[in-house]
Amino acid sequence: MALLLAVTTSCTGSTPGSGAVAAGKYGTAGVGDRLFPALGNGGYDVTHYGLTLDYVPETNHLKGTAVITARATQDLSRFDLDLSGLRVRTVTVRGAGAHFTRAGNELQVTPAKAVRPHEVFQTVVTYDGTPRTLKYGSGSAREGWLETDDGSTALGQPSGSMTWFPGNHHPSDKATYDITVTVPKDEDGDPYDVISNGELVAEKDHGKTVTRHWRNKEPMASYVAHVSVGDFEIHRGRSKNGVPVYVATDPAEAKTAAGVPDLVPEMIDWGSTLFGPYPFSLTGAVVDHLPDLEYALETQTKPYFGESPDEGLLVHELAHQWFGDSVTPRAWKDIWLSEGLTSYAEWLWEEKRGGRTTEQTFKDYYDGKDEESAGIWAFPPANPPSAARLSDPPVYGHGAMVIHKVRQAVGDATFFDILRTWTRQHRHGNADTRQFITLCETKSGKDLTTLFDTWLFAKEKPSRM
Repeated sequence: MALLLAVTTSCTGSTPGSGAVAAGKYGTAGVGDRLFPALGNGGYDVTHYGLTLDYVPETNHLKGTAVITARATQDLSRFDLDLSGLRVRTVTVRGAGAHFTRAGNELQVTPAKAVRPHEVFQTVVTYDGTPRTLKYGSGSAREGWLETDDGSTALGQPSGSMTWFPGNHHPSDKATYDITVTVPKDEDGDPYDVISNGELVAEKDHGKTVTRHWRNKEPMASYVAHVSVGDFEIHRGRSKNGVPVYVATDPAEAKTAAGVPDLVPEMIDWGSTLFGPYPFSLTGAVVDHLPDLEYALETQTKPYFGESPDEGLLVHELAHQWFGDSVTPRAWKDIWLSEGLTSYAEWLWEEKRGGRTTEQTFKDYYDGKDEESAGIWAFPPANPPSAARLSDPPVYGHGAMVIHKVRQAVGDATFFDILRTWTRQHRHGNADTRQFITLCETKSGKDLTTLFDTWLFAKEKPSRM
């Protein structure tokens, strides 16, 4: 996944009237993630983000106000927020001006009065500037705030969300979101479309600008928070199970993506049968025109695609709504659980559509006959060697092979019971590899140590067994 981009400048400031700063205990910068030690922050849990953004596509200028509601987990005389680039104008804590300092990707905030353990408090940050684009992984792919041919899109895995709003940008700290974006109308007087997570709860025409307010009322990790601005064709409907569907398609992709509005509800209902009830109040997709993006992302409720997806990619990102978005990795090394399970969903869908069986796909991966199998033995899926390798083949293809071996070991009835129990027990929360192993052993009544040691943790390619 993307490496954090170092910021070479730093600045300090304080809101007028902030007065003397408090003395006492500091929240940590970073939550101790092995792969991303500087990402996230200690000392508090965010419960809600209220983001109010003004964006001008022609100049790529963003102006924002972030209202961050959090609960302190310790005494806090200072705490950090992750933020890359952008100029911070003011910071208040509990309505009072706060002193702030920039150091790399950290916004260090010192409230006038220390926050007490368990106290719920609000921090308000006003900021502006041109949002950054960050390098994604070891290749040429990008994340963060990306300009498109008719607007922009914000993609955050694993750290790009900090390029457009300050926060606690580690997946272990999930929160609800209200995202309100104001954009101008184009030269013909037509407003830009604004798509974000969750449900559109308000829309207001101000004459020269339009404001849209999106609400995600289920907890969300910041890396799947999303905003797309541009020209889109909107398709609304419902699945047979009654889930509302919202699909936005760039006109340049309309012909090749014509089947997406019908496939999305079909896949969601299918997934609900296998994985448990759909975890959100709405589903959909955003099919943009950004063909050099090199990846798709499971942005919560509406996965994002830079161009029209094939069925395998579409079902992969929709399966992430259960595995990754609702049940989110506790640490980045646990990402194999999300990617392995959603890659296995691709195998299941292919079998459903009359293609290869999951057993044949497993064999093709093992024998190196599948085009996606190159490099899957480079490292154990549960132990990526670095942040830059987070999206490498072992996490996906090898991870799916681990899931298939579990299915073989426990049988179909127990296997799908495990999946439904997993999504029910950890719905809208975080979970890790050890919890998954424990669930598999509890449900099956079997000691699966050898299986996981061989297929998940071993460095060498296993015998076929």
